Amino acid sequence: MAMAEEVVAVVEELRASFKAGRTRPAGWRAAQLRGLVRMIEEREEDISDALRADLAKPRMESYLHEISLAKAASTFALKELKNWMKPDKVPASITTFPSSAQIVSEPLGCVLVISAWNYPFLLSIDPVIGAIASGNAVVLKPSEIAPATSALFAKLLPEYVDNSCIKVVEGGVPETTALLDQKWDKIFYTGNGSVGRIVMTAAAKHLTPVALELGGKCPAIVDSDVDLRIAVKRLAVGKWGCNNGQACIAPDYVITTKSFAPELVASLKIVLERFYGQDPLQSEDLSRIVNSNHFHRLTNLIEDKKVSEKIVYGGQTDEKQLKIAPTVLVDVPLDTALMTGEIFGPFLPIVTVSCFFSAFTPYLL
Repeated sequence: MAMAEEVVAVVEELRASFKAGRTRPAGWRAAQLRGLVRMIEEREEDISDALRADLAKPRMESYLHEISLAKAASTFALKELKNWMKPDKVPASITTFPSSAQIVSEPLGCVLVISAWNYPFLLSIDPVIGAIASGNAVVLKPSEIAPATSALFAKLLPEYVDNSCIKVVEGGVPETTALLDQKWDKIFYTGNGSVGRIVMTAAAKHLTPVALELGGKCPAIVDSDVDLRIAVKRLAVGKWGCNNGQACIAPDYVITTKSFAPELVASLKIVLERFYGQDPLQSEDLSRIVNSNHFHRLTNLIEDKKVSEKIVYGGQTDEKQLKIAPTVLVDVPLDTALMTGEIFGPFLPIVTVSCFFSAFTPYLL
């Protein structure tokens, strides 16, 4: 009960700040965005350390895929802020002559951001940047599955932004449930479809608009006429260089022709050994699985005999380090759990077809 009361108090404070007009002026918005830029610049090492603690992310990957993108988003919002706030003149109806008309962008109010664990810094701060630039008050709920980054946000944000309008609420399911029980003017959620349904259900009670960023079975199609050297590097970076496959933008599986598959597999083996060495479990360039629950979820996928016998490269695991090596499989049965749900891990199944025209004809008719 105390926790629910604390959440209510947080929301009431934010709504009072918004109603008082504190978040509307361009000066306030710009000051918060500058504060975020300063936070990213001054605390880059702390951010990298938190990402390392949560996911064993290599520092270069943390900078390229999270820190630099967050800073770029903040500076872009600062640059465009005046243009975004400027009213757009539109033609007035002849029936209201001699009137003039314009569209004025108004902030929605109080925004809830529920973040994800796989890019716990970027996917937390990015929607917060948008909410601030739009003149809203905002609550950030970082993922409890990335506790180091969550704690970092709770510590740092009040030091760099206006804590009466921008707040962090840490915790797990009870805290998220308490937040969803409140009335919001916009909700951003990044994660899986099952939780997305819970968020949508809660939002529907108040007719709250929701932005959902969800994962899925994201395929990559590789034809035989590609520049294989470039294509394989892009596959490797997109799959294992993006948080070891724990990313919604990572290729979930590859479709290629039966005749081309051996060449593709051979090239993947060469590139993966070049990227991560002969013992990828000891590589400092490979992120770990986020926790033991996800580690066991993933290892269970390849322990299925129908799946394990299709491994052509990798498959090594280390439960103590929570690491799984980059793994390539060919022609895994399509009714297995690996192929029916989003993998969200370091396994890359290759699905072969006789030719692309026959494979995709049903989708073209």
